[in-house]
Amino acid sequence: MRLSLAEAALGCAAKLEAPASIAAPGALVAQGYSIDSRTVAAGELFFAVKGERLDGHDFLAGAIERGAVGAVVSLERVATLPDAVLAAPLLIVEDTLQALQALASHVRRHWGGRVVGVTGSAGKTSTKDAVALALSARFNVLKSLGNLNNGFGLPLQLLRLEPEHQYAVLEMGMNHAGEIAHLARIAAPDWGVITNVGMAHVENFADGQAGIARAKYELVEALPGTGVAFLNCDDRYVGQFGRDFAGKAIYFGAGPCADPQIVSVTELAVADSGCLEMEIRSEGETGMLRLPLLGRHNATNAAAAIAVAREAGIGLGDAMRALETLRPGEKRGRMLSYAGATVIDDSYNSNPEALKSMIEALAARPAKRRILVAGEMLELGDFAPELHAECGRAAAEAGIDVVIGVRGNAEHLVLAVKEAAAPGVAAVFLPDAEAAGEWLKENLRAGDVVLVKGSRGVRLERAIGGLTS
Repeated sequence: MRLSLAEAALGCAAKLEAPASIAAPGALVAQGYSIDSRTVAAGELFFAVKGERLDGHDFLAGAIERGAVGAVVSLERVATLPDAVLAAPLLIVEDTLQALQALASHVRRHWGGRVVGVTGSAGKTSTKDAVALALSARFNVLKSLGNLNNGFGLPLQLLRLEPEHQYAVLEMGMNHAGEIAHLARIAAPDWGVITNVGMAHVENFADGQAGIARAKYELVEALPGTGVAFLNCDDRYVGQFGRDFAGKAIYFGAGPCADPQIVSVTELAVADSGCLEMEIRSEGETGMLRLPLLGRHNATNAAAAIAVAREAGIGLGDAMRALETLRPGEKRGRMLSYAGATVIDDSYNSNPEALKSMIEALAARPAKRRILVAGEMLELGDFAPELHAECGRAAAEAGIDVVIGVRGNAEHLVLAVKEAAAPGVAAVFLPDAEAAGEWLKENLRAGDVVLVKGSRGVRLERAIGGLTS
């Protein structure tokens, strides 16, 4: 949202200062907002945020040189700023990250639309995309880009709001207790969608999955009494989240627990292409949805989107037609070709529940050989060896022909495959993504189907990049 520097200063409780050579600095208008000096565009307001590794104050000169209309800076750093930075309008605050979040909250509360928050251990980005697409059948919708879902990314998405937007669909991620509650204080969601509770980030929760469930429930707790919670009743934790909620709870899912008056999946099949074909029933209507995404788990994501759309007054047919245009995001299930083989690039991230779902999707694909390249799953703490082994057993039971484990705890996955698989199944452990890429270049054959999936830190996209370099 475009704001004058005077209004931006008010929204983030900043002191606006500028040299006398700049007449009426408060009247200057921010055309956008950035925390990255490499990509800041002319006319944007730059927030000099301090991250885990870098401090935006060290890159202020570059941001101003690229045409930033001004910068939000910390009071303790003002005395050290170079003259080139001091020549620009500055919004001076105690903490620049808090200022970013405060301005986002200011914009959200002065905007007249409805915020839909989406969270879950797996599938939240796909669900967020599906919900936004279904709502766009009738409304002007802002959705968060990619997975910008934390204390840095979510405020930047709220700052993209414009008066013409009617809905904002925002992904909310977390890796520790209290994070979703904090994000909800910024975004003030009216509706909330929760996909599932898995073991992602379990190393940060002393009480394991139960602690993760409580952290996800923070989204329900944050909703107003007039709010709506959309809950996946197929999940044993999420299915209980509506019991103490004062607002309206709507249960969706791909199983019999879903409310047929809202949305239920009555038939589900996987086409030879791997895409989903499902019969949807809602409020007495029935329709067939063909979803161009891999994996049965996407049926639940689609059900969530239709439930939200129906609550917003959108017809079943309109919502389904919108969803049929849904496409996987980058590194989130896109299919590539190499030497006659099909490569499913799901390399953006991984956790045990998501990996098992994609193993099932891989097993459903017709192929000469089905190959799994599974990178280490991070942030699992003491649970890591057993959770990797569980995924290895799942791959063996699904009949995957070749399993490649990449880095660290993925060795436990490979060992489990060797123990559980039928004779003739190959299981190999490799040290890094580059080695996995070399293996693929040397061993892929026409007719193979390969799934590549691992945690962000393993950088398995490098294995795929090597196929075209």
